[in-house]
This record gives sequence, structure tokens and C-alpha cells, in this order.
Amino acid sequence: MDKKLAVSAFQYGERSKSELMIASQLITVLSGLKDAERAGGRKIVQQCLESVRMELQFALRSTNLPDFQRAIDALNGAISLVESNDFDGAVRQIGSSISAATTVAQHSWQELEKHEFI
Repeated sequence: MDKKLAVSAFQYGERSKSELMIASQLITVLSGLKDAERAGGRKIVQQCLESVRMELQFALRSTNLPDFQRAIDALNGAISLVESNDFDGAVRQIGSSISAATTVAQHSWQELEKHEFI
């Protein structure tokens, strides 16, 4: 990984982690809503998840790193589980997505250290 890619990948990885953590919190809130509130809440959470997916897709296209694809795949699973009202499963899938984004950030950090940027 060259220096330029390492900087970009680190930024995308850290941003992705942050967005995914927020998404996880929103799913947790959604699980506690009553039926009437849950329908509207689900629409908002789904839109948030779609936005995060678009960001991950942009990161993948920009870096071509397979861990971003793993993050997208796990997020796709979370989106399906939210639609099925399996909020605990969705949070676990978000955790897998966070793990993939963390891997990108960690590898990029190591590369930046190697080039003495950090």
C-alpha cells in the first residue's frame, strides 16, 4: 500500500467506523420503540443505513480494498435484519461491519507508521 492510499484508507476506515457506530445506536433505539413509533423509526434508520452503505461503496471504489466490501456485505445483512425486526441480529451484523472497517484503519495506520508519517 502506498502512502497516498494509506492516508485515504485510514480516513475512510475511521469515518466508516464512526458512521456504523451511530447506526448501531439508532438500531438499538429503534428496538425500544412501540409499534406506531417503530414504523416511522424504521424508515429513518433504513435511510441512515442506506447512506452509510453509499459511503462504504465510495470508500471501496476509491481504495479497492476488500475489507470495505466485507463491511458492505455485513451492512447489507443488517439492513435485511432491520426489515425483519431482528434488531439484535442487525446490531451483530453492524459489529461485523465495524470490524471490517477497523481492519482497514489498522492496516493503513501500520503502513503510515512504516513510512514514518505517524
